Amino acid sequence: MKFGKEYAAQMVPEWQEAYMNYDKLKTLLKQIHRMKQRNKQTAKQASLKRAVTLYRAFSGLLVQRQKSQKNPRSLSKKDVEGQFILVNPVNRDGTESFETTFLKLAEEGGESEQEFFRMLDNEFNKVDKFYRFKVQEVIAEAETLSQQMDALLAFRIKVNKMPRVLVSTPPVPGESKRFVPTDVKEGEERNREQSDESNGELSEETINSVPQKGQGQKQSSNRGHKDVPLEILNHVKLNKNLDTPSAFIKGFVGSPQQQSEVNVRRENLKRVEKQLKHAFVEFYSKIRHLKSFSFMNVLAFSKIMKKYDKITSRKASISYMNMVDNSYIGSSDELTKLIERVEAAFIKHFSNSNRSKGMNILRPKAKRERHRTTFSLGLFVGCTFALILALIFIIHARDLLDKRGKTQYMENMFPLYSFFAFIVLHMLMYAGNIYFWRRYRVNYPFIFGFKRGTELSYRQVLLVSFGLAVLALLSVLANLDMEMDPETNDYKALTELLPLGVVVVVIVLLICPFNIIYRSSRFFFLTCIWHCICAPLYKVTLQDFFLADQLTSQVQAFRSLEFYICYYGWGDYKRRENTCKSYGIYNSFYFIVAVIPYLSRFLQCMRRLYEERDPMQGYNGLKYFATIIAISTRTAYGLYTGMTWKIVSATFSAIAALYGLYWDLVVDWGLLQRQSKNRWLRDKLLIHSKTVYFAAMVLNVLLRFAWLQTVLDLQVSFLHRESLIALVASLEIIRRGIWNFFQVGE
Repeated sequence: MKFGKEYAAQMVPEWQEAYMNYDKLKTLLKQIHRMKQRNKQTAKQASLKRAVTLYRAFSGLLVQRQKSQKNPRSLSKKDVEGQFILVNPVNRDGTESFETTFLKLAEEGGESEQEFFRMLDNEFNKVDKFYRFKVQEVIAEAETLSQQMDALLAFRIKVNKMPRVLVSTPPVPGESKRFVPTDVKEGEERNREQSDESNGELSEETINSVPQKGQGQKQSSNRGHKDVPLEILNHVKLNKNLDTPSAFIKGFVGSPQQQSEVNVRRENLKRVEKQLKHAFVEFYSKIRHLKSFSFMNVLAFSKIMKKYDKITSRKASISYMNMVDNSYIGSSDELTKLIERVEAAFIKHFSNSNRSKGMNILRPKAKRERHRTTFSLGLFVGCTFALILALIFIIHARDLLDKRGKTQYMENMFPLYSFFAFIVLHMLMYAGNIYFWRRYRVNYPFIFGFKRGTELSYRQVLLVSFGLAVLALLSVLANLDMEMDPETNDYKALTELLPLGVVVVVIVLLICPFNIIYRSSRFFFLTCIWHCICAPLYKVTLQDFFLADQLTSQVQAFRSLEFYICYYGWGDYKRRENTCKSYGIYNSFYFIVAVIPYLSRFLQCMRRLYEERDPMQGYNGLKYFATIIAISTRTAYGLYTGMTWKIVSATFSAIAALYGLYWDLVVDWGLLQRQSKNRWLRDKLLIHSKTVYFAAMVLNVLLRFAWLQTVLDLQVSFLHRESLIALVASLEIIRRGIWNFFQVGE
């Protein structure tokens, strides 16, 4: 792999702008190379026009002069290097930077080389400044972790009520060696084993220690080390950010206590240990990313200078790289020492001095795609297409489209099976999102807060989706009958219960507590579902409102679930008959299930408005409120018809669609920026092709107005009404999949 591709692959996406622009500098070197080639060609053609005798008359003198210049005794190595460039430190706005002076400006093409060094200096100063800032940032974070570690050790002593027998322990980041009770070690591992399973973001109830300087710090008279003072707990408060329903309710009704004294209980200790352990892991990852940032940029400057020497036949790389090596980014060793301290502290306090276990947590191995996943995916994909072909052939061979029971089948069985189609389609779109997020280096596991190593790859998502598709298609083929049994005048009960059986199997697998079929991801999903249902009682995190947005595109799937309950609870499923729409309670829930996802999202916006005091959350909530009204009026028109409902539903639907369209393009995607350097797009584009963005805009507009089919009551002769409803719902799922990519990726 060429260095340019490896360099781009190693970049931290969040810091991409801070890296050296290797491609731009390489492009400038190519221009210099082409110019020198033209100059050589011109010089060669001019030399052929000279008289041979005149050229030979002066050749001896020229050779003799060159030999004298190459004599190592005449010029030192330092002088040879110094005759091309001079690199001098410059103090700008109190910040040290470097400026290169090109000494061969008078030569032909010297202006281009001077421009190259000017750009090179700008890139180096940018990289060095960013690195300095980040190092100071991690040092400040290390000091905070040190204080929190002091509080944790004191907390452990208090909980375990151990005699204060002191033993030496490795230092935590930025601090000297400390002492903790020997018996604490025995209970630490037991307490932490139960907190290894952790998904999502840190709990907002964090422990902040504010010890007064000099308080409770006793020097050991024999060894000169610090003891962990229990008095430090007197300066520790538990911040309560209303992340649980009870805490939110107490805070909302006006409880003045935003902080509480530390309640010395084992449950609180486990919670604090889990949070601090997670903080150490994230902190260590940040340090390693910063270390990689330093190494890759120094290597990039070395590579680009070697290319310059090769193109120009100069020896400027030695003096320039001496400056790089002596600069802060090239000579600073704070991160190396900090990495060692963090490793020692984590291994001692969070893995019971088991280095192998501790390092596996700090440096998790890269997730590998298993061959059985790829094989199973190929098997399920093949089975899916084979079953679809079999379904088409059976319908054609039996001429089922002309049977009398076709209408009855479409009105009763099709809504049951369309539920699985909506779920599978949404999972396929999500798998596509994962594939393109990875391709364009979007750190989606970090964005969603997945536990390291548990995030699903696009192959695994495809495996689950096609597995569900095979299960649903087998059920369809098993009861594809359009005629009743002439003897019993009904359909076979066993085959008619197959759709319900598939739903039960899916629900059981989803809530299965055993470690099968991606348990960590299933529980993560169920937790987010619960938070969406209980909105606004839980603190709103990105994964929660992202999932709530997905649910707003599955309104028809929720209505299919409602139909399952009515059809198998009150309908005559053996005869494929139901009178669901004649029940007032069914019609009432037909409104409610459609509104629930939007109501959940609206309440999440209100919760964020209450906590963050951000007016944009209020405007976003207004968008969902408008959609609730539009959905309700469209549902009323579908149930009761009439010109009045048609006008009302069309008006509110148009308002909600235009509002949502503006929010998608301008607020969520950041497009339609007139002053941007990319006309009508944002300044920084994830995809280089601008056509993709404009195509996404057009598709979003078209799919946003798919509701027109409901209001205008459009019918297609060769499609049943239920098929048309499923098609429109599928278009909304596709629109949501496109929205996902730009929302998370940008």
